[in-house]
Amino acid sequence: MQLTEAQRIVYDTAKRFAAKEIKPHVRERRDDPQFPIDIMRKLADSGLLGGTFPEEYGGGGIDNVSYVLICEAIGAVSPSVFTAALTVQLSLVGTAIERFGTDDQKQTFLPELFAAKRVGAFALSEPNVGSDPAAGELTARKNGDHWTLNGSKFWISNGSLADWIVVFAQTEPGKRHKGMATFLVDGDSAGLERQPIPDKLGLNASDTAALFFDNVEVPSDRLIGDVGAGFEIAQTSLESGRTSTAACAVGIIQACLDACITYAQQREQWGKPIAAHQLIQEMVAEMATDCEAARLLTIEAARARDEGGPATKNVVMAKHFATEAAVRAARNAISLHGGVGYLGEYPVEGLLRDAIGLSLYEGTTQIQKLILGRELLGVSAF
Repeated sequence: MQLTEAQRIVYDTAKRFAAKEIKPHVRERRDDPQFPIDIMRKLADSGLLGGTFPEEYGGGGIDNVSYVLICEAIGAVSPSVFTAALTVQLSLVGTAIERFGTDDQKQTFLPELFAAKRVGAFALSEPNVGSDPAAGELTARKNGDHWTLNGSKFWISNGSLADWIVVFAQTEPGKRHKGMATFLVDGDSAGLERQPIPDKLGLNASDTAALFFDNVEVPSDRLIGDVGAGFEIAQTSLESGRTSTAACAVGIIQACLDACITYAQQREQWGKPIAAHQLIQEMVAEMATDCEAARLLTIEAARARDEGGPATKNVVMAKHFATEAAVRAARNAISLHGGVGYLGEYPVEGLLRDAIGLSLYEGTTQIQKLILGRELLGVSAF
């Protein structure tokens, strides 16, 4: 993997941070939604929370390759921390404001996000709307100098903890893309009810909530972009989020590989380490190959974004391959560990549950394939 010296320094710094500040507390706080928020503030203090955003807004000013390396390092230790602190706070919320917000919005909100003084959420999915965001049912009506929002959102990461929520609404029901608008809503707004969603399979330290809007009033100056730009804002933000999610998946694969190598060298059966058995070597070899392939796809996607040209094809390839490879790696890691791999004492069972989550959010594997098919064939299947 060809990296510049600066990129290697960023990667090494993020790995040291994850080992020192996150890893020792993962087991004891695996169900604590405040955990990623606490870590987010430490990430900011360490200079790891500014991402690719301009320094004038408090951003890190790094390239996309450096950013995905940070995501990989953090995701390898805690996909929950990655989800709350990186893909939501930066890739989704930060991108929406920085790419489409007014100068005043950027100056007001971005420095607070990058310093982790405020927590953001990205409210796109709804109970009846997931893969087709243009069919959103939450409405926004203009009333003088404010908008009134009614409806609900579902599966919202950071939803019950966020200070600011990027909310997508339909201003003209039935107009789909043409009616979509984006608002920045205060988390404590009157008429907004937030309910945590419990009992998830994985990512349990990452808060997930349902949001209910009952005549929630939003000032007109909280509209991000123009009415009708909501779909473009969502897709632009999701492309950033999918790139970072691919990187987190690479981190999971690497964590599984490292755990398997250590265990296989120590565990003995039939008078020798299980590392000496052919099927074990096959499993490790396939895992290592998937890891390198996923990493290269993700780095290539990040480089395409750095170059400023079309990157959708690269991004969806990286996202669907890396997340599915992470599920495979974690499943095989449990098999390699045998019975103990099924226990919480070892990290691999948790990595499997988290990897499945990555394959679902910001567009399922199936949606990524449909987008890729459209890019290659020029014909949309949805």
